[in-house]
Amino acid sequence: MRRLFLGLALALAAAGVMAQTIIGLDEVRQAVARGALLWDARDEEAFAKGHIPGAVNVGDPTLSLRDALTEDYLPTADIARTLGAAGIDPAREIIVYGDRGLPSTYFAQLTLRHFGAANARVFHDGIDGWRAAGLPVSNKAARPRPVQLTLVPQPGVIVSSREVVAALKRADVQFLDARTVREFRGEDIRAIRGGHIPGAVNIPFEQNWVDPDARNRLRRGEIKDTAGMSLKPRDELARVYAKLDPAKETIVYCQSGNRAAPTAAVLADLGFRNVRVYDSSWLGYASWLSAPAEDEVWTNFGALPAAIRGLENRFGELERQATAKQRQ
Repeated sequence: MRRLFLGLALALAAAGVMAQTIIGLDEVRQAVARGALLWDARDEEAFAKGHIPGAVNVGDPTLSLRDALTEDYLPTADIARTLGAAGIDPAREIIVYGDRGLPSTYFAQLTLRHFGAANARVFHDGIDGWRAAGLPVSNKAARPRPVQLTLVPQPGVIVSSREVVAALKRADVQFLDARTVREFRGEDIRAIRGGHIPGAVNIPFEQNWVDPDARNRLRRGEIKDTAGMSLKPRDELARVYAKLDPAKETIVYCQSGNRAAPTAAVLADLGFRNVRVYDSSWLGYASWLSAPAEDEVWTNFGALPAAIRGLENRFGELERQATAKQRQ
């Protein structure tokens, strides 16, 4: 039944019956011709070095729209001022892009949906795909048309920690963890405790890519471009998530909601009925100390001061060595 549902969803999508969240270059160009707004979701430095002509930018949205400590959304009024100053009105048709595969691109689109956008989509290949097609790139400063916004969060897009804990008792809800395998197992702890939500299925968001190891290979200098971060073909994506039930409510989470956003978009485009993102994700869940966890490992905060002192001493020694070499 599950395979039949996915097959039907794929057939409808191929026929153009279902509106897709993730679009390609031709659709971007058509949207621009219609007057759609382009939101570049990269940081300000990357935007200044070259962007699609006419695009606007508010810096990295995972920083400019969120609290630096909690990584939760800023107050809605603050977000309204930031988006409004850049002319990013959720009522418009908006195409969000960044570097190919950049999670913050999807986080920006998720934010727009959270505030009521009905026509906000993602250009996954982003500036890399645009450049590869030989299309013009601009380094001119953005010239947005500011708008006055009153934003109202909409239900059904993101879930809170309280809703997640309550959903643990429901048989019609499934949890998808988009973090790395080591984070899922509690081997890489980035919060007060490590582990995962009971019963969650772990599929790292990089599994959406043609080469899930592309980012690491790029950092190691083994490859020269981001082609491996392109999305897998739709039938292959369906196989990645074949163990999930498209008819159930699916709650996707990661560390802070950023990596969960691309997976949520992929699932929606595959025809999953009710996909929501746990915005606070593992940072929020781990801090709810009574919430049950599997592969649970607690952070040893008592050891942190000694570790920090060790790093400081090591850094000081490297500085002294560098200074000594310069004097030689």
